[in-house]
Amino acid sequence: MSRTKIGNYRWVVVGLLFTATTINYLDRQIIGLLKPTLEKEFNWTETDFARIVMAFTAAYAIGLLLSGRIIDKIGTKLGYTITVVVWSAAAMLHAIAKSAVGFGIARVGLGIGEAGNFPAAMKAVAEWFPKSERAKATGIFNAGTSIGVVMALIIVPGILKYYGWQEVFWITGALGFVWLIFWLIFYEVPARQKRLSASELEYITNGQDQETNIPTDGNSVKWFKLFTFPQTWAFITGKGLIDPIYWFFLFWLPSYFASTFNLDLKKPSLPLMIIYAATTVGSIGGGYFSSYLIKRGMPTLKARKTALFIFAILEISIILAQFATDVWVAVGLISLAVAVHQAWATNVFTTASDMFPKEAVSSVVGIGGMAGAVGGIFFPILVGYLLDSYKAQGNISAGYNLLFTICGFTYLTAWIIIHLLTRKAKKVEAYQLA
Repeated sequence: MSRTKIGNYRWVVVGLLFTATTINYLDRQIIGLLKPTLEKEFNWTETDFARIVMAFTAAYAIGLLLSGRIIDKIGTKLGYTITVVVWSAAAMLHAIAKSAVGFGIARVGLGIGEAGNFPAAMKAVAEWFPKSERAKATGIFNAGTSIGVVMALIIVPGILKYYGWQEVFWITGALGFVWLIFWLIFYEVPARQKRLSASELEYITNGQDQETNIPTDGNSVKWFKLFTFPQTWAFITGKGLIDPIYWFFLFWLPSYFASTFNLDLKKPSLPLMIIYAATTVGSIGGGYFSSYLIKRGMPTLKARKTALFIFAILEISIILAQFATDVWVAVGLISLAVAVHQAWATNVFTTASDMFPKEAVSSVVGIGGMAGAVGGIFFPILVGYLLDSYKAQGNISAGYNLLFTICGFTYLTAWIIIHLLTRKAKKVEAYQLA
């Protein structure tokens, strides 16, 4: 069956997932770019900002734990709809905050809503794609995390120039409601999607695992039983140790370049655009790389772990950033680091659908995402403490250098744990969760 006869509606679905993820990270990144402006207006310290980040990550952790299970129960279409409504409304409500506490409350709403994005998106990928294409599909939609940040770098300075920081939140928060129109029109599971050709439906179905005793829906999956499998703990490790590092890159890199290289965040920032654009290359490239290994005959999980090992070794290069005295050298090193991170993230996400049936994918992604968010609660405490301490000594760059060193070696540590947990592990069958 040729690709031209198969059809490509599944890539329309990826386009929807990519756009939602782009808006998700656009809304998430706004506060990082407004940090210097809001610090002056509300007299925030680094610790104040860290607490606001922690409020988001704590809510995100709770939201992930709940949303994954809920989406497995009510389905992808309704689950994603609720998710986007909640986070978009919360994003707009940042505009009425008057203090650090007010922003913390708004971030709680944003965190709870945004938590549903990845469980819903990964469930959609599991529903719509054969195993051989899942990493590519994941890499493409996960690139939205990068594009969202780049869009923020372009949009925020423009709105600030002509309006104010409140309008930044009103305008960007409204984008989710626009996306929702297209989601409700164009998304449905393959079996009920009238726009899908019979040949493409057959291609999708034949490329997925054919299981026996498959539960009819998420209600048949015993959620707590997921914690008895080493595969779950491997996914928890891949997210729990690594997600906090990307959040550090996301929320503190603008401030790092502002303090170390005197970057003016009120103007469009080419260095930051390059860095976050590089994550797109890593996200898509990481997905293609493991898919290539699978097509060459390597077992699926082995291909994912091989890719993860290579990325973990490459990530160690971030420790060299502490020796960078030129802004463009720092841009090059950090661009490589964040690109490699996204390559890692793409493959870790895909292992959830590799190791579990699609009826449990949202739940597993939610559990792992919660672990990442919990790490994201504690890591900002360390970040805030180190940066405030070194700032008091007049050498905040040394604080960033220490953090880069910690980040560099965490990926390899995570890989070792994942490898040990999955050496003899096989895919969990649906009947084992019933």
